[in-house]
Amino acid sequence: MTDHYIGMIKGSILSQVVDIQIVDITHYIEPHNIVQAAYILKNCYHDFPSGSIHIVSVNNRSIANSAILLCKHQEHYFIVPDNGILSLMLEEVPFQTVKISIDQKDQFIIKNLYATIVRHLHEKGALEEIGQTALDIEQRIMLRPVVTASQIRGSVIYIDHYENVIVNIQRSLFEEIGLGRSFQISFKRHEPITHLSTYYYDVPIGEVLCLFNSAQFLEIAVNMGKAAKLLGLSIDDTIQIDFKRL
Repeated sequence: MTDHYIGMIKGSILSQVVDIQIVDITHYIEPHNIVQAAYILKNCYHDFPSGSIHIVSVNNRSIANSAILLCKHQEHYFIVPDNGILSLMLEEVPFQTVKISIDQKDQFIIKNLYATIVRHLHEKGALEEIGQTALDIEQRIMLRPVVTASQIRGSVIYIDHYENVIVNIQRSLFEEIGLGRSFQISFKRHEPITHLSTYYYDVPIGEVLCLFNSAQFLEIAVNMGKAAKLLGLSIDDTIQIDFKRL
């Protein structure tokens, strides 16, 4: 966070709602990368208290189209652009979703709109009082693994601050297809990995490992190292798991 925009938004919110706590999740999303933003919020919002309000300000091109989305899901509120991030994050559009019209003449629209919505929710206002039921929002589908009886082909969807590599293969799918069979995890020209670790330190420093992270996604890492850089892995690269044939 190196500019004044976040400060403007926080200041505007605190000016309208003084008794509120603001928590930063991250300001390091790649520009316009809604897949990255969806992954991060999807895997942490449920750790916040019920009634929390989550603001996502990534790829705000929908603001030019005069609307922003407000939804309630599992007792959490989300204020997001109408750019597909809602469907990526929650996989289905919540029943309680409204579109909030934007005054294009407002020069400070994001700052003022976020503060107005937060104040409305803080005062226990209903969603329908501040917006119209959303009937046609933009949808995006997260790239899903390709699956056969003995193989899963996934893709890199996120690289974290430590350059650990996150793959769109979840533990449940791995167990469903694997059925306890031996396996090989292959990527690039690296020697296949044939077992899963529980902790990063299960292997010597500098060694490559695979584990399922706290969000239950497959993760490729290097103990005390930067996996993405060392292994030459990037977003959308293919990761393949081959199981011993039945």
